[in-house]
Amino acid sequence: MTSAEAKKRIDALSEQIDYHNDLYYQKNVSEITDYEFDKLLEQLIALENEFPELKSEDSPTQRVGGTITKEFETVVHKYRMLSLGNTYSQEELLDFDGRVAKGLEGQEYEYLCELKFDGVALSLTYENGVLKRAVTRGDGTQGDDITTNARTIRTIPLKLKGDVPAEFEVRGEAFFPIKEFERVNAEREDIGEDRLANPRNAASGTLKMQDSKVVAHRKLDCYLYYLLGEDLNVENHSDAVQAIADWGFNVSPTYLRCKDIHAVLDYIKSWEEKRHDLPVETDGIVIKVNSLSQQEQLGFTAKNPRWAIAYKYKAESATTVLESISYQVGRTGAITPVANLSPVLLAGTTVKRASLHNANEIARLDLRIGDTVHVEKGGEIIPKVTAVDLNLRQVDSSPVNYIEFCPECDTKLEQKEGEANHYCTNTEGCPPQILGRLEHFIQRKAMNIDSLGPETLRGLLDNGLIRNYADLYDLTFEQLNGLEFRIYSDKKGDYSVRSLREKSATNIYKAIQDSKAVPFERLLFGLGIRFVGKTVAEKLANHFITVEALGQATYDQLIEVPEIGDRIAESVVEFFSDPKNTSLIDRLTQAGLQLAMEKKEQIIEGNNLTDKTFVISGVFTQFSRDELKEKIKANGGKVVSSISGKLDYLLAGDKMGPSKLEKANKLGTNIISEQDFLDMIAS
Repeated sequence: MTSAEAKKRIDALSEQIDYHNDLYYQKNVSEITDYEFDKLLEQLIALENEFPELKSEDSPTQRVGGTITKEFETVVHKYRMLSLGNTYSQEELLDFDGRVAKGLEGQEYEYLCELKFDGVALSLTYENGVLKRAVTRGDGTQGDDITTNARTIRTIPLKLKGDVPAEFEVRGEAFFPIKEFERVNAEREDIGEDRLANPRNAASGTLKMQDSKVVAHRKLDCYLYYLLGEDLNVENHSDAVQAIADWGFNVSPTYLRCKDIHAVLDYIKSWEEKRHDLPVETDGIVIKVNSLSQQEQLGFTAKNPRWAIAYKYKAESATTVLESISYQVGRTGAITPVANLSPVLLAGTTVKRASLHNANEIARLDLRIGDTVHVEKGGEIIPKVTAVDLNLRQVDSSPVNYIEFCPECDTKLEQKEGEANHYCTNTEGCPPQILGRLEHFIQRKAMNIDSLGPETLRGLLDNGLIRNYADLYDLTFEQLNGLEFRIYSDKKGDYSVRSLREKSATNIYKAIQDSKAVPFERLLFGLGIRFVGKTVAEKLANHFITVEALGQATYDQLIEVPEIGDRIAESVVEFFSDPKNTSLIDRLTQAGLQLAMEKKEQIIEGNNLTDKTFVISGVFTQFSRDELKEKIKANGGKVVSSISGKLDYLLAGDKMGPSKLEKANKLGTNIISEQDFLDMIAS
């Protein structure tokens, strides 16, 4: 290869790696596997070693991660957070051991092995036993301060007990537990949002969220495994791990001291299958020389420590045959295609179905019934089809034509602008949509009608007793007592007949009546407005107080509510503009349900703001916008939604809308900060 050819290839590889780095670190998306990414990087490293004159200062090989996001304060690491070299083969591990032996010149040494958790690397700084700062790895030299969000992770101690160093740094991996990841995805499906792709990307995106309440709701976890600081009185890495465990940090009990590289290989083999039983996704093993003095002796390359390496398991994948594609209809009418496969063993379980996401994915894969396909579960909770083996494709096969009509009610499907999914618009007549809305309405987080199960709901539908959630409140005990309904088996068309006994009918009727006392915010969530989950419902209820006020709210008034964006505002306006929905709400009101927040006794703190009007805009450090509204009212002031010549003050936070600022300046309105406001009420 000539120098010119090498430069062209280096430029192409650099551009490709930068693209995937940006996707992963800035957009939380992965288009290729870790294995494929590492191979691209290896090619670039090899070329730069062969042609060192072509190695540039901004080469991806000089970086540990991606570029720094500017949404959080940038912090320079006291100790650089270098990445580890990766290997996928035992031969390369033996080569690594040979380099360690050579570097230590005949000294005895041992390794400490740890599972490599698939999450987000964090650095936590403690001073006098108190958490002072949490920072992401970023590019290894500097990262983002995410202390507020890190504090919501319950396994990260806010204050340590016992005799701990005056100042130290501990590093670890924040991750999305599999159980919680599945829970959040179920909730997202429930409100019509796309599923999160995988736990690692979801954890990364979660830690960059502005609203720490949302972070807390997602219930991230964190394992700590590395200690840094001065005068720590530890000689080995294993001693350091034990110390941080003793101090109260969450340490995975899966680490092991290994006397030599052969014990390391045994450790790797022992975890290849049983790692799937852990509550967190793993993608490999980290091997470190245990002695800290020997680590110092071995030192670092420009990018990696010479005393550590990561062995990565290849992504769990299998090959099987695509037998058919079925199409599921969700509560919101979204159509989800699912691949039906010849059963195949993958990651310890038998897989018969895999996600195909949408029509675009089917077209991208050029899928055909009878194709031999590759199915992967690496980093994914639900298996997905990743590729087709074209060498085994049947000659007479033809591309899959995505369905045009709903598989349940035969309504022509529609595709909304800017969305990949297709939708059935027959909201009133499509059986799975009707059943899905009812199941959403009665769930524990909404109306909590726990005595009413899916089979009974289907029975009520089949008998024509209900068509929507308002109909539930017209049911009588006599209609429920002795109700006969079908219980369908897995085999299509096969069913048995059951009837409700008096006790079950009594429990269901009582649960329906009791649900009339459920608070407004939970009822609002139960209505099933697209994109309005439990947290959003609480914000809307607290802001508008009554369903009447919410129903009359304009798009502009809705986006004034903290954390309510364009998509949610448009969905709420669309819901309340449909006469069928407002009719259902009228019936719920007549049935005696709670469609307004309980009136709270107004707390009076003072009268410093009497007759003063305020507009609140932006993000604040000490209060939420709702809390600021209560504070203004408690001190005699009034909050309005728009800026006019009569306005007294614009209370401006970070990231305030530029149009409001421009209008306030034009009208000569007093613009005050959060601290100015606190000074006003304290004076």
